[in-house]
Amino acid sequence: MLLTLIIILIIALIIIAVIVNAIQQHKARLAALKRAEYSKLRAMLEDSEELLLNSANVPLSPAISKMLLKRICFNLKAMVELEPKAKDLRHRLNETEARLAASEPTDNSYNDTVTLPDNDQQLIHMIKGIKRLRTVLRGEHARGNLDTQVVISEDKRLEILQLRINVESQIKRGIKARSNGMLGSARQYFEKALTSLSQYGHQDDYVTKRQAEVIETLESIATQLKEGNVRDRAKKEEKDNKDIDDLFAPKPKW
Repeated sequence: MLLTLIIILIIALIIIAVIVNAIQQHKARLAALKRAEYSKLRAMLEDSEELLLNSANVPLSPAISKMLLKRICFNLKAMVELEPKAKDLRHRLNETEARLAASEPTDNSYNDTVTLPDNDQQLIHMIKGIKRLRTVLRGEHARGNLDTQVVISEDKRLEILQLRINVESQIKRGIKARSNGMLGSARQYFEKALTSLSQYGHQDDYVTKRQAEVIETLESIATQLKEGNVRDRAKKEEKDNKDIDDLFAPKPKW
């Protein structure tokens, strides 16, 4: 009887140990999932905040600004649910919700001009920022957070903005190379600008005007290069003739 009782107790202890271990493993999995979800939300939050702060370099329309604020609110709410005791997150959420409520646009006009930086890294950062905005725009539309017409108009605006930055930067480099007498490099920059304009699917006033200007500049550069080649040949012939004259000239007697 005692042996049976001992066996039963041992089996019970084993079962309890298995159950406790299973519970601990389940809690560990939940904690790992929570950490992974929290990290994902934090990355999205930081991405949205960075894009919003980048408005000094890339002009944001009221619709894009509102979209980013909504995205920030969504991430903060989800993070507060995972970490309800985090007072800083709740405070940031309240601030963002107040900012969002105050951002209801009454006027859709805004400054869409861009100042190109001289630094290539800053220029690359601007283009990457626009590409990220377009990705976020499509992602929010896929989640049902944006109207289709808004997505179409904003994506088109960002596309032409990206084109302008690319074209204007190439033209700026071409003008600088030409002023330094580097006609070959200047021609390459203007050709890249023309390729970007030609590949753009929509013709508008900007594209049409810039295409005409770039083509005219390329023709002018081609004329300069041709004239330079003529001058180089003339100089070479003059030098060759001088060398021949020197060769057959009478030698002085010593």
